[in-house]
Order: sequence, then structure tokens, then C-alpha cells
Amino acid sequence: MPTITDEWMIGDVKIANRIVVAPMAGISNPAFRGICRSFHPGLVYTEMISDKALYFRNEKTLKMTAMEDNDHPLAMQIFGHDTATMVAAARFLDTQTQCDIIDVNMGCPVNKVIKAKAGSYLMREEAHTVAMMREVVQAVHKPVTVKMRIGFDVEHCNCVTLAQKLESIGVKAIAVHGRTRSQMYEGRADWSYIKKVKEACSIPIIGNGDIRIVHDAQRMLEETHCDAVMIGRGLLGNPWLIAQCSAYLKNETMLPMPTLHERFELVRLHAHRLCEEKGEIVGMREMRGHAAWYVKGLPRSHKLKQALTMITTMAELDQLLSEYECQMADEESFDQV
Repeated sequence: MPTITDEWMIGDVKIANRIVVAPMAGISNPAFRGICRSFHPGLVYTEMISDKALYFRNEKTLKMTAMEDNDHPLAMQIFGHDTATMVAAARFLDTQTQCDIIDVNMGCPVNKVIKAKAGSYLMREEAHTVAMMREVVQAVHKPVTVKMRIGFDVEHCNCVTLAQKLESIGVKAIAVHGRTRSQMYEGRADWSYIKKVKEACSIPIIGNGDIRIVHDAQRMLEETHCDAVMIGRGLLGNPWLIAQCSAYLKNETMLPMPTLHERFELVRLHAHRLCEEKGEIVGMREMRGHAAWYVKGLPRSHKLKQALTMITTMAELDQLLSEYECQMADEESFDQV
């Protein structure tokens, strides 16, 4: 099993360790990526960006390509179906952004994307997809990667053959989510297909699916021999998992969970960054979901979680967190009497 301290490469891009932060739609903005960066992952992805929106220079979409100075290495992910607009979008990322890697989404399972024949739909059209990806690879200088599922449904698990074809036309790495499109995010990820893709390809293979605790990351590396583990939903409300996985894979050190104060300070920082990025009205609306994830599992947090889903200002957030901290401190003092 590779150790977490091993550097590895995607094309000419050096990756410092084996922990990768997945692209998550509506989540992986600069604010979230900045929080994750503080725990030192090897590579981070953006949320998926529409090829056509980039092609037509949609103002909101162009803002999605913004990145901070320390946001490296970064893979910017695009999605689409039409070769001309995918090539144009890739060229834009190649020449007009500071991203390090251009990733193509072949894994998104949501109906809106499928109806546009993008995301995991591309796995149904191998000939078109490979031809399109050849054009994309030849049009840019930065390394091109792909994130896919194991197949569109259980009858068509074609990740191995598609991965081999993509490698042959110059794709530099592939992330494999161990579910089919028809599974959406339900059921268990089948890591055996990740292993099959790794055995069939010589480029780096990144394993994705069901990494929730440190031992999941260790087990995926051991069972599949993949080059890195990609964590997505397991980081929602728990970005500490990045550092915990790193420490354990390096020397089997189990880092402690954060204290309540440390947890809430990160919640406040996340909210502050979202407000700086999007303004307080939009930022706090987006923070509602994040705040609820951060407090999940805390004792007697049901009322707090409900209240956090209705916050509109930083002041409201701060007050709710402070009141809960005081409540927990009082209970701890009472228990010690």
C-alpha cells in the first residue's frame, strides 16, 4: 500500500499526498476549498462547471473559476456532451485560469445533467465520449483527467474498457466512484471495480465512494491498490477527516476529534468566508446546510440544528453557537459537582 507521504504525479503536476477532495455540486466553492486546504489534502476539485456556460461567458459561471493564491493543486471540472463546446471550455480553463488540471465529469447522476447527455450519460456512448475526449486532450496543455462511475447501470459496468480507451488517447488520471448511475448515492460502493480499473491501467487511479472514517481510506488503498482516495460527502461537517486520514496513513497516528470550541470556530470561519465570497444574504443561506452538518451527532443538538437551518446573519449564527457552548459548559460543570 502506498504511504500517504508519497508524492505522485498527474501529468506534470506534483501531488503531495494521497488524499483528494471530491468535486461536489453546490459545495466545492472557494470558501469550502479553503476550509479543506487548512487540513492539507493532496488535491482538491472544484464543483462541476457547464461547458456551454463557459462558452457563452456566463458571468455567474465565470465566477466559479475564481481561485485563491494557495488553492493549488486544483482540478477544475467541466461537464457537457458537445465536442465543440467541451473543447472551447477546456481551452478557456487552460489559458484563462490558474487551475492545474482539467477534469471532465462522467459521473454526475442527476436527471438534469443526464437529460443534457452529460455526466454519467457519457458512459453510455463510448465511441462519442472517446472521440470527444481525444479532441479535448489535444486542445490543451494542462493534464486532462476524468471522474466516472463504474457504469450507467448494473448491466453496463464498462468502467474498465472505457478507462483503457481514455488512457490510450492521453487522459492522465481517472477517478472511479464505485456506484452505477442508477444507484445514485444509495447502496454500497463496489470497490472491486476500482481494483479492476487499476489493474487494467498504468495511469493513476483514484478510488471514490464510502470513505467516512480513517479506516475506510486505509482499506480502500489496501483492497484496490489505487493511487489515492477521494473523499466527498464524508467531509461535510467533518473536514478534519482529511488530516486524520493523512496522519493515520503516514504512521498510524489517530488524531483526536476537535473540541466543541474548535469545531464552532471552524463553523464561524466557514460562514465568514462564504459571506465574503457571496455576500451575507446568499452566504448565510448556503451556510445553513453546512452548519447543520457541522453539529450532526453533538449531544442534544436537535434544537440547535433546527435553528441553524433558518439563520440569515452571521450574528444569528454566532449567538446560537455561543448559547450552545454555554449550555454544554454548564452541564459539564454540573456533572462534576
